[in-house]
Amino acid sequence: MPELPEVEALARYLREFAVGRAVASASVAAIAALKTFDPPLTDLAGRQVVAVHRHGKFIDLDAAGLHLVFHLARAGWLRWYDEVPKTLIKPGKSPIALRVRLDDGSGFDLTEAGTKKSLAVYVVRDPAEIPGIARLGPDPTSADFSLADFAEILRDRRTRIKGLLRDQSVFAGVGNAYSDEILHTAKMSPYALAAKLGPDDVENLYHAMRGTLEQAIAEASDKRPDELKDNKRSHMQVHGRTGQACPVCGDIVREVIFADSTFQYCPTCQTGGKPLADRVLSRLLK
Repeated sequence: MPELPEVEALARYLREFAVGRAVASASVAAIAALKTFDPPLTDLAGRQVVAVHRHGKFIDLDAAGLHLVFHLARAGWLRWYDEVPKTLIKPGKSPIALRVRLDDGSGFDLTEAGTKKSLAVYVVRDPAEIPGIARLGPDPTSADFSLADFAEILRDRRTRIKGLLRDQSVFAGVGNAYSDEILHTAKMSPYALAAKLGPDDVENLYHAMRGTLEQAIAEASDKRPDELKDNKRSHMQVHGRTGQACPVCGDIVREVIFADSTFQYCPTCQTGGKPLADRVLSRLLK
């Protein structure tokens, strides 16, 4: 799943190559992906892209007052073309959910792999109309998101820190992969209760979160969309590395499996050498 660093990199790429261009056409191939009907998708045609914003894991193309907003969900991606193919998209016959063509012939497809379709596309006058954006918590990479803000969020929350980091209403943009990486950097157990963290632990976690995300953004910022997935995987310390050696201490990276999700951690770095019980309440991993 693309998370804050990859979504930020995609937004930056679109700022560079789409801003200033007019939308020639926008067509949906996966009807279920389009979550709005007013304004219609066709109203984007002829409008100039004046800005691209990121809201958590949402990308927002401002087309002269209309906003094309999308969330790539678990298996979605953006495929950029210098010249968009002229072949017609056949609904249900390809992984393409949406195609946007710009006035110079360039543009992009939104694609989604697998059978579970969660990619979402919206056309709105105000991004705050989208429930997923309206409920977002603060962006943890924002310049004005302070240690005091972070400490206030954690205070009195008797919630395991792994689930709290992933909660989009608490921290916008952090998902399963980067919460693993943040906790590994902080040398903190995923099962630690937020309310029981001492001031030093809170400060350490705050800097681990900021540093991990900022470093990942820097590593992704000069990459093309087709390079971002491999770039992300290559920089993971524990996430997706079950059974491999921790690059910090050499212990074996372990995982906890829950439903269709897993998370990874290093026992030596994070849990005093003790393996975690392989069970997590569902509300902690949403």
